[in-house]
Amino acid sequence: MTVITKITVGKKNKSRYNIFIDQGNGEEYGFSVSEDVLIKLDLKKGKVIDQMDAMEIAYQEDIQKGFNTALNFLSFRMRSEYEVKSHLQEKDYGNDIIKEVIHKLYQLNYINDEEFAMAFVSTKINGADKGPVVIAQELKLKGIEESLIQKAMLQYTDEKQLSHAIKLAEKMAGTSKNRSAVEMKRKAEQTLIRKGYTSFIIEEALREVDFSQEEEAEWDSLRSHGDKVVRRYSKYEGYEFKQKVKSALYRKGFPLELIERYLEEIQQEE
Repeated sequence: MTVITKITVGKKNKSRYNIFIDQGNGEEYGFSVSEDVLIKLDLKKGKVIDQMDAMEIAYQEDIQKGFNTALNFLSFRMRSEYEVKSHLQEKDYGNDIIKEVIHKLYQLNYINDEEFAMAFVSTKINGADKGPVVIAQELKLKGIEESLIQKAMLQYTDEKQLSHAIKLAEKMAGTSKNRSAVEMKRKAEQTLIRKGYTSFIIEEALREVDFSQEEEAEWDSLRSHGDKVVRRYSKYEGYEFKQKVKSALYRKGFPLELIERYLEEIQQEE
């Protein structure tokens, strides 16, 4: 028979309690428990503990440790249920313990996947340039249910998406001066696709952005690309050389009249 003989507050951690017991050989230190477990299991001086009680104490202690681990994980930012479960699994907590911890977190409203999804989308809308496809995929990777994803994504209206897409396309147009207008537009389209915008929004955004360049700027851009192409195909001659250069520059989006002008220019320099 095991009897609790004394309970003292921990010296280093005041939220833990040292349990002293007597198993028939005099008082000795038995174990320590958290305040929650002490209260929940009604541990007090004079209480008799059998083997089942000892197992229950150990089980409740593991739950409390898991709960504290989860709270620390949540202290940095909001987390989804899936993220918390994954973190506890990485810390080697068993499924039964994790289930109890998650239940307790929900009871205290420390985790809530609907609120998490709403906050996640709101943050992305206000602080990033990502489109709805990418944001929804990120939520899915965090274990959020499809119905909650769809509800949260309602915040990201077409108007907001279009505004973000236009700004991103304008940024691309402003930093791609060494390209043809066609290539700048193509690059902007590829970026918007990669960022997760839908085809409808991309088409609308590209219509709103002016990718055209001054003729002189486009001519300088063509010459810059053309000189590289000429070096690449320098081993060719005559008609074959001309066609290869023309084809390469046309794929870059430069107009044929400027390409012909460039070819005439380099021919005169020979």
